[in-house]
Amino acid sequence: MELIDTGIQDLWVIKPRIFEDDRGYFFESFNEMTFKNMGLNYTWVQDNEAMSQRGVFRGLHYQVGEYAQAKLVRVSQGSVIDIVVDIRPNSATYGQHYHVELSASNKLQLLVPRGFAHGYLVKEDETIFNYKCDNFYSPTHEGGIHIQTIGIDDIETSKLKLSIKDSQLPNFGKHRIS
Repeated sequence: MELIDTGIQDLWVIKPRIFEDDRGYFFESFNEMTFKNMGLNYTWVQDNEAMSQRGVFRGLHYQVGEYAQAKLVRVSQGSVIDIVVDIRPNSATYGQHYHVELSASNKLQLLVPRGFAHGYLVKEDETIFNYKCDNFYSPTHEGGIHIQTIGIDDIETSKLKLSIKDSQLPNFGKHRIS
């Protein structure tokens, strides 16, 4: 596995080593020893999967306090633009966002540390999004930021398909941090 620096502290793109031949391919999406050797010390406690249609935007979500979550995200079918915002108040990159295409074909993963809002824009019908969490979900510790308020130039946010809940999320700066 190769770690790709995103320019934001603790946020990494992970490029797996892929073995391909005429039968198909194989890669390790997670190996605890490899992660630890790269300095990534996480204990994953929950795996999630979501299927969505093209144009759906899920997020930007996060958990606060003792229920904050790190996530290891990837796509096993289709493609997304994965988006994160650093919401750690004492971070040198507070308020900065990063986005990357994750797809079944590029097999990239994004390691999202605690203290980031996370979401993704689905680019293909029947896209399957998978992620590991290092903490359990708690609805009372959930927060979010409306996608239109973080200023990503190459995403036309007015055409996104949002859930009612996501359409009512607060603007960046008005979100809950504790």
